[in-house]
Amino acid sequence: MEAFFLSTALVAVAEIGDKTQLLALVLAARYRKPVPIILGILIATLANHALAAWIGAAVAGWVGAETMRWILVATFFAMAAWCLVPDKVDDGPQTARTAGAFLATLVAFFIVEIGDKTQIATVALAARYNSLVLVTAGTTLGMMLANAPVVLFGDTIAKRLPLRIVRAIAAVLFAALGIAAIFMPSGL
Repeated sequence: MEAFFLSTALVAVAEIGDKTQLLALVLAARYRKPVPIILGILIATLANHALAAWIGAAVAGWVGAETMRWILVATFFAMAAWCLVPDKVDDGPQTARTAGAFLATLVAFFIVEIGDKTQIATVALAARYNSLVLVTAGTTLGMMLANAPVVLFGDTIAKRLPLRIVRAIAAVLFAALGIAAIFMPSGL
């Protein structure tokens, strides 16, 4: 269960102020249909993070434990640095004008999440814990915890969150994982 809880917490914090959260805000403002948007986020995230977790588990199986440990250290420290860089709303793809809220959200979220810090975190967490299901479930829940309220309450939340502090907390959490990975046993 550690894999599930850590994945949930880490992604929920890392997602705050991320470009996919900004995309959720834009989609909510454009379509004003929270249920199809939230369902689109859920399905896109499940698909994207399941693929990422599978890749992470596969990589952990292909490389030796010692090599994987140093890959994880580097990944977690890189994620810590990346969390400190604010995202911009125009970093993602433009959705088709004719697409409905669900389809626009599904496609946009899946594409924008490719190579995003939460996807890379999912790869690293799955490699670390070697648990495809728990990591996918945890990272997906973390995405939903961060994005569903934005879809529902958008502007009110955006105006009150100290994004700089949230990014710093996410960076500290990833750095702590990097430090822990340095000292983890060779058998992962």
